[in-house]
Amino acid sequence: MSSRILVAFGVLSLPSLASSGKILTNNDDNHNDWMSMHFLDQAKEGLRQFSHAKLRTFLALLGVLVGSASVVAMVLGGQLATHQALKEFQSLGTDLLAVSVNTSTADMQAGTKNELSLNDVLALSRLPGVAAVAPYTQQYQALSYQGQPLNGVILGVTNALHDVIHIRLSHGRFITLADQYSFFCVVGQQVYQAMKAISPKDPLGQALQIGQQSFVVVGVADAWAENSFVYANIDSSVLVPLMASTAISQYAAINNIIFRLQPDASIPALENAIQQQLSASVSNKVFTFRSAKELILKMKHQSDIYTALLALIASVSLLVGGIGLMNVQLLIVSERKVEIGVRRALGATTRDILMLFLLESSMLAGLGGVLGVGLGVAIAFSISVVERWDFSWFSGCWIAPVLGLAVSLLVGVLSGSYPAWSASRLRPLDCLRSSA
Repeated sequence: MSSRILVAFGVLSLPSLASSGKILTNNDDNHNDWMSMHFLDQAKEGLRQFSHAKLRTFLALLGVLVGSASVVAMVLGGQLATHQALKEFQSLGTDLLAVSVNTSTADMQAGTKNELSLNDVLALSRLPGVAAVAPYTQQYQALSYQGQPLNGVILGVTNALHDVIHIRLSHGRFITLADQYSFFCVVGQQVYQAMKAISPKDPLGQALQIGQQSFVVVGVADAWAENSFVYANIDSSVLVPLMASTAISQYAAINNIIFRLQPDASIPALENAIQQQLSASVSNKVFTFRSAKELILKMKHQSDIYTALLALIASVSLLVGGIGLMNVQLLIVSERKVEIGVRRALGATTRDILMLFLLESSMLAGLGGVLGVGLGVAIAFSISVVERWDFSWFSGCWIAPVLGLAVSLLVGVLSGSYPAWSASRLRPLDCLRSSA
């Protein structure tokens, strides 16, 4: 037995023996200093074990690294996508309110025509809290340029739409108040490029055929980010004066109104006032409201749900890494039974053995978590570069790295708990006999 103990002493380094010896010699006066030194010795011992078994350490580290990188990359990537979508949406401003005017079932069955007039809509600008009103009609008519067909939507608009939804012009001018019944139009970028593909001549000032009428192009809209708040894509539209749109089709009707609100406007009170005034002007109409603030809140709520779902999916890979870490720790305990027996023989308590192996598991998971967080952030950054998103540390983006690191440490503690507990329950005599 004595020879086995001497052999077992060879597997321990001098610092390890020193830490075990302190268990016998410490007293209450230097207990705090001993605890910090003892913890430091255990950490150093864990690092020595990692260096002695590099391949095994790397494999255990790899599972946690990939898992934490998956969590960070998926959560942060989802946050970046949502942030970009909200940024584009908020470019219109959060002080917008839209009303969709739909024909009621009774009106449709009766076949009656009871539409809003432009004066009815412009009268809404006098309501408290309204800064600007931009009604528009929407219809589909045959488009052609120099005899060649084009694809596009016809929007009958007023000059207010230019400022309300921030339409910028690359050429020419926008529709003005003087153009009410004039056959002038502004084309979106997609329509403009299609016209240039038909003829190399600049379409500005040329005639565009809309139905049976010929309109002169007086302006070209700059590229416009499509937004779900506005039921039209300006890039693929031809904008004509609202009153002139009635000459294109007898069915042209104001079916959408966009309001720019004042900063102190009460949206619920304003919706109620608009409902009452429009209902007094026309009957059997259904008015549907949507505000930018409400849509942004819904988008954020949906984003939180998707982010949580992505984190849950990514955590599966981290769980697999934790299982691999547990297997490695169980193997380590099996290989170090003699060392455990010697430590217990020198006075190490059950708690000391438990903390030794639990600390090693936590160190492995922590190191894997740090590397995984760095890798996950790099992946999210690469995605933002490819998709041309703005990568900035906006409010809330720190959640993904912190979550990835915290979950990695938790996995390390949970994965190392059972191997550490099983090591602490080993009897010194059984451990030393296992070396025979």
